Amino acid sequence: MARGSTRRSATRQKLYEAAVTLIAEQGFSATTVDEIAERAGVAKGTVYYNFASKTELFEGLMRHGVELLRDDLRRAADEAAAAGGGRVDALDAMIRAGLVFIDRYPAFTQLYVAELWRTNRAWRDTLTVVRREVVEVVEQVLRDGVTDGELSGDVDVPLTAAALVGMVLVAALDWQAFQPERSLDEVHGALSLLVQGRVGGCGP
Repeated sequence: MARGSTRRSATRQKLYEAAVTLIAEQGFSATTVDEIAERAGVAKGTVYYNFASKTELFEGLMRHGVELLRDDLRRAADEAAAAGGGRVDALDAMIRAGLVFIDRYPAFTQLYVAELWRTNRAWRDTLTVVRREVVEVVEQVLRDGVTDGELSGDVDVPLTAAALVGMVLVAALDWQAFQPERSLDEVHGALSLLVQGRVGGCGP
């Protein structure tokens, strides 16, 4: 990557981090471009050089964060397969990867979940697309498991994939807000039992 591209990428990352922190603290409408620039340690003009508006910055933020999550989930599934694990092992690895991501980016996750429920945002279409990309990663593992006979043919792939993603998001936010004394391993262990028992078919 060229030096200029690397610098611009680093600047955008600073702006993303500043924006997500401020918006999580005080909301989108109350957050100004001046505040984002100040928190990022750049000039206000730098914000507009990289993004045409605050709305475009936030839309980019949502896409950037969800793409990171998608890539982490895909990598976890690939690593589980490379280690000789089955589809349930891949799902379990993805759950852990999701929890690690949320633990690393809690403010982003809170924003993402909140924005999923809003229908009047300019970036609604973008959120729909990037959510689809995350769910499709899980769908592919489930679909392959059904095709190979490792998972029951009764599994509703689209609904189960959406439920698994939602389970990780909600459980992780509940963990951080109401049960912070629990370790990541404890939370992962509890969710792992659900997947091993229900999707994996080992339950009563």
